[in-house]
Amino acid sequence: VQLVESGGGLVQPGGSLRLSCEAFGFFFHDYVIGWFRQAPGKEREGVSLLSLSDNSVRYSDSAKGRFTTTRNNPGNIVYLDMNMLQPEDTAVYYCAADRYGYFTFDETNFRTWGQGTQVTVSS
Repeated sequence: VQLVESGGGLVQPGGSLRLSCEAFGFFFHDYVIGWFRQAPGKEREGVSLLSLSDNSVRYSDSAKGRFTTTRNNPGNIVYLDMNMLQPEDTAVYYCAADRYGYFTFDETNFRTWGQGTQVTVSS
C-alpha cells in the first residue's frame, strides 16, 4: 500500500505546476484524498480534499481560486493543479488517503501518506 507523488519542481512566481498522487497496492474508491504541505519552519497544513465517492472537493483559504484537485478516469491518480503560484506556496507537498471518508483536514484520519514532493516558487 503506497502513495507516490510527482510533479514538484522550481517555478517562477505566477507560474503553474501539476502534482500527481498515484496509488499502488490498493484502490482509491470511496477514499478521501488530501493534499497537504509543509513549509520550512512551519507546521503541515491541509490544502485540498477530494472525495472519490462523490467527487466533493474542499480547499483551504490559501488554495481557493488558485488550486484544483481532480482525479483520472480509472481513479488511481489524483492531481493537484496549482496556478498563480507565489513564494509562500514553497513547501513539501504530500498526498494522503483517508479510508473512512471523514472529509476533514484532520491528519489523524489519514493513515497512508506519500513521501512528498518539493515545490519551490522563486524568481
